[in-house]
Amino acid sequence: MNEPFPPERLDEILGRFHGRPFLVVGDVMLDRYVYGEVERISPEAPVPVVQVREEEERLGGAANVANNLAALGAEVVVCGVIGDDPDGESVIAGLGSRGIDSDFLLRHPTRPTTRKIRIIAHQQQVVRIDHEEDSPLDGKAEEALLRSIRQAFSRVEGVVLSDYGKGVVTERIIRSLVEDAKGVPVFVDPKVRHFSLYRGVTLVTPNAAEAGHAAGEKIVDEASLLRVGRRLVETLPGTAVLLTRGAQGMSLFEADGSVSHIGTTARRVFDVTGAGDTVISTFALACSAGATHREAAVLANGAAGIVVGEAGAATVGVDALRRSLRGV
Repeated sequence: MNEPFPPERLDEILGRFHGRPFLVVGDVMLDRYVYGEVERISPEAPVPVVQVREEEERLGGAANVANNLAALGAEVVVCGVIGDDPDGESVIAGLGSRGIDSDFLLRHPTRPTTRKIRIIAHQQQVVRIDHEEDSPLDGKAEEALLRSIRQAFSRVEGVVLSDYGKGVVTERIIRSLVEDAKGVPVFVDPKVRHFSLYRGVTLVTPNAAEAGHAAGEKIVDEASLLRVGRRLVETLPGTAVLLTRGAQGMSLFEADGSVSHIGTTARRVFDVTGAGDTVISTFALACSAGATHREAAVLANGAAGIVVGEAGAATVGVDALRRSLRGV
């Protein structure tokens, strides 16, 4: 159920977004979008022939989380791994153009930059092509990344861990990050296989499928939703769970046992790519700016409602978020 966000309180929180220092750790990616039209089926196989009209590159994964934070006014540092390749150069250029600090990115000599190519025709994704190496980081690279993370910690007041399961967020990275936080809030976009390792973080943001898998029960109705959410809070004592539910909005389960359901604000859903990045970025920044978890969830829900109406991994700025929550 949604309630109007008091305008004075909204302005107070959003007014504190600018310049807040954040660290993003995780799987850095490059997204390439190929737009075209389909007018015939290939004579070689029963597949559509896409006539390419336009191509563009965007930041993906942890880099898109950083992009979302920067779009909302934060000062952002990114720690992750890229390849010593042209795609890695594109990531650095994209981060730099948005004022995001890439000095702590690790260039791996043999591991390629993770790249996803989405072929889109008539506003529908036809196929996705992934170039990646998702095995766990080797010991030398893992140690170098840990050093970068520790150096960056002294500069920030919040951390977002973006775990896409591409091998960069290892068990050692997670444990060290939580141990080294020392009062700095850590917000996690989780992967199921690492769920028990997130104990001690501030918040996790699983979607319904991930939450059900982690809790051992599929969410099919409100009763199972409540059981799953409460089970996850029990699994991670002291950690809040923001369970994202697509068209049904979000459910916030807090460490004290309270539950809040927030209905979606999306007017239309064009593309959900990157919506989770927007959710965790907005929530984390709102908390840093003094919002309660419930207020932060409402802001994150409003931001997600904007980006799903855009094609590809999009971002939202403070003014657009303010207008959306005021219903302007």
